Amino acid sequence: MRITTAFAAAALMATGASAQDMSAFKPGPVFPQFGPHAPVAGIGQVPADTEFAIAFDVAKPADEGTVNRGFESAARFINMHVAHGVPEDNIRIAVVVHGKAVMDLLARPDNTSADMVQVMLGEGVRFIVCGQSAAAYGVKQEDLLPGVEMALSAMTAHALLQQRGYTVNPF
Repeated sequence: MRITTAFAAAALMATGASAQDMSAFKPGPVFPQFGPHAPVAGIGQVPADTEFAIAFDVAKPADEGTVNRGFESAARFINMHVAHGVPEDNIRIAVVVHGKAVMDLLARPDNTSADMVQVMLGEGVRFIVCGQSAAAYGVKQEDLLPGVEMALSAMTAHALLQQRGYTVNPF
């Protein structure tokens, strides 16, 4: 009985959490069309001399008709930190893509993430494809959006990025 009550309470809390007000979340300043974030009162600015070198690991593909959430998380990271005082030049982002998410980097008309990726590439975000996943899905370098890089593997890409001071974003 206690377990059932606990599950019911957890379900009610989860329902309430999903109905939260997202009106404070806005995109920009770097990517005005995506990467929404909310201001956080009371934290002040992040020190302007802060430097970030972050690798995002993305294996989950976009849901049909949407952009890849992992890619947008990288844009959100940039937007929220620039909005809170970190110079854009102090932020280095690499998105390491493997598994089925590789399909979200193909140069094809039905790729709903393509425009976002192109804009992010233009702002210096690196997209690195796992060569092993690409081989498994029959993807060649020429199939990818211009500017997307290919690595031997996602493991190799992460190891090389870590040697260059990148940390892996856990989200």
